[in-house]
Amino acid sequence: MQEVSYPVLTSLIFFPLLAAFGLFFIRNATAVRIFTLAVSVIEAMLSIPAFLYFKLGSAEFQFVERIPWVPKWGLEYYLGMDGISFLMVVLTVAVLPLCVLCSWTYIKSRVKEFHFCLLFMTSACVGVFTALDLVLFYVFWEAMLVPMYLLIAVWGGPEKRYASLKFFLYTLAGSALLLVAIVAFRIAGGTFAIPELMEQTFSFNFQFWAFLALALAFAIKVPMFPFHTWLPAAHVQAPTAGSVILASVLLKMGTYGFLRFNLPLTPAASEYFAPMMIAISIASIIYGGVVALGQNDIKKIIAYSSVGHMGFVTLGIFLFNLRGLEGALFQMLNHGITTGGLFMMIGAIYERSHSRELDDNLGLGKYLPAYMGFWGLFALSSFGFPGTNSFVGEILVFVGAFEENVWIGALMVPGAMVAAAYMLRVSLKMAWGRPSTWRQGWKDLDFREWAYLVVPAVFVIYIGLAPGILFKVMDSSLAKLERDVHSKAKMVSVEDQKPLETAWNSIRNIVK
Repeated sequence: MQEVSYPVLTSLIFFPLLAAFGLFFIRNATAVRIFTLAVSVIEAMLSIPAFLYFKLGSAEFQFVERIPWVPKWGLEYYLGMDGISFLMVVLTVAVLPLCVLCSWTYIKSRVKEFHFCLLFMTSACVGVFTALDLVLFYVFWEAMLVPMYLLIAVWGGPEKRYASLKFFLYTLAGSALLLVAIVAFRIAGGTFAIPELMEQTFSFNFQFWAFLALALAFAIKVPMFPFHTWLPAAHVQAPTAGSVILASVLLKMGTYGFLRFNLPLTPAASEYFAPMMIAISIASIIYGGVVALGQNDIKKIIAYSSVGHMGFVTLGIFLFNLRGLEGALFQMLNHGITTGGLFMMIGAIYERSHSRELDDNLGLGKYLPAYMGFWGLFALSSFGFPGTNSFVGEILVFVGAFEENVWIGALMVPGAMVAAAYMLRVSLKMAWGRPSTWRQGWKDLDFREWAYLVVPAVFVIYIGLAPGILFKVMDSSLAKLERDVHSKAKMVSVEDQKPLETAWNSIRNIVK
């Protein structure tokens, strides 16, 4: 446990939530925006001890807070952070002020309620990444649904009701499966504490069904093909800040779930299902890229690109080697930075053209040179151009794939090529296409837009050129995870157990 003078994780979780209730005492819309921006900056300052006292090279959970919650049921308020969750918490905290700035002029109605949802969402997301009690994790997981649903349903586009309902129903279905798995782990393991469950070894029959329940819940959240259909609708209809949070943070909850639950708690089943998960991941990479290539709505292009990018993440996870795991975690962070930046840029151009169609946003290079400069940087990062952040994660996944099997690596190549094709297509048209309407009255980026675009741009370049510090943060936790998966999987006999046959016999006995 780190020597800090206050509970860092509790502060990061509950400060935005408490501040959100302070919004109800503010009447002026501009004051609401300034207050929320100040809260987001203070939230970032509250994370400083996490940077100062985080012990590099340690695979243990740090900043641990453990208090009895409902002792009779074995529930605890149990928080902690390792090298995996640290990066996700930092990403969540960093995204909040950017969301406030990019919504400054975009949101004109129900301003107070909108910013309440942003702050509430931040609290829930930090809680998801730091909870070490299964029920506490589930509470934060469910709490995240409500503000995201409202962001789409209230401030979304013309088809917001359809998109918000689809998002809610898909995620709720995954949550039901997650709850079933949580109850099963409590019965089989005797505790809700995640670190204690990690030390146990469960039978293959149990792991088989627990893996399926968890994997379906997290696959919907990622989302993996073919559970992805809610994502394009949600992205297109959501306001800019909603799309940024969705891409930068919410999608990472699914892949974080694979790293935190599937691999350490069901290692034998994870290895058993790895070929299937790798096949689905490759399908997601190729499918997302091909569909993005045929879109004319810029926001849909980036939305479908997320399906492909997250396919790289899940592929890296189920390679079960250190390079693949490193690449997966890098891509989780990089996708949040790059795709979040692209969605903010789409919001900026929508405020000028009032259209997200590619044909209505041609020839911007002449009139908005600064805008297209940022777009070009994020576009290069999106398809993994050398020197950008995404190249580091993508090359690590490629190395891990070729280490595991040359055919897996070969099947990834078309996905990478298609990614370059759709991003170059949209970028070339936006920069040099012939505009269909007069552009001369448009203004280039103002100070506020520069402020929220410079931050992700700096990280695109910094991580791309100097990723060493991130390796120091994540390597110990990932190396321990890799060792535990292989060692614990060997302790479970797969050949002598037939989970499908056992389930069928159980059903038949019940019917009899």
